Amino acid sequence: MENNDVIVVKMGGIASDNLDKAFFSQLKQWQAENKKIVIVHGGGHYISKMMTLMNLKVEVKEGLRITSKKTLEITRMVLLGQVQPLITTSLQRAGLQPVGLNAGCNQLIQGDFINRKKLGYVGEVTQISNALLETLFHTDQIPVIAPLGITPQGQWLNINADEVACQVAASLQAKKLFLLTDVPGIKKDDVWLDEVCFEQLEQFVTQKIVTGGMVPKITSAKKALVAGVQSVCINNTITNSGTTILAKVPVLATN
Repeated sequence: MENNDVIVVKMGGIASDNLDKAFFSQLKQWQAENKKIVIVHGGGHYISKMMTLMNLKVEVKEGLRITSKKTLEITRMVLLGQVQPLITTSLQRAGLQPVGLNAGCNQLIQGDFINRKKLGYVGEVTQISNALLETLFHTDQIPVIAPLGITPQGQWLNINADEVACQVAASLQAKKLFLLTDVPGIKKDDVWLDEVCFEQLEQFVTQKIVTGGMVPKITSAKKALVAGVQSVCINNTITNSGTTILAKVPVLATN
């Protein structure tokens, strides 16, 4: 698939509460321009809320949620039973055609443990099987993907939604990837940056210009850009680009 055709949008759990007319209008405009859209959603806010209600400790290390077996059960329940239906229902009401997907759909997201001893059931993507996504594109349906993976042995894993979105974008050679967050981009010296070069990203991390949950976004964005995604936009809306990270690096050859 030509990368000019695909736009991937990653939204957090909170963002799913704030879907508005401008968001839906932008999706419809992209479809009118024959763009294909994929949405990857998070849900950390709701997962933390549910864990608190169940008197379970919420632990985060380097922007990743430490995931015990119980936490994994809650994560699956919240993502697939609460957050994803909220998003797909909102899209349907706006006249769009969403399809809720997870790792169990045609082995969509395959993964492996990052560090089981330190993080528990937290994974990283090893492969995206995008045949199902391309099939859905033919009928203008919008895949809405939960950030969960499955190992070859059938073990479910909690995977950072930014990581999933970037790997999906890379597998489809997307033109653009939006990483939606609660801030309008990357801030340096009290100024929101319009554009950042790939070469600056490592410096931003080491100098702690970006911290916390923004670090996995930067790490995932780098992977996507190296793998062939043209640009990554970090913002709190899809109606403008926020901070655009450009792929001014040699693109890895694809098989």
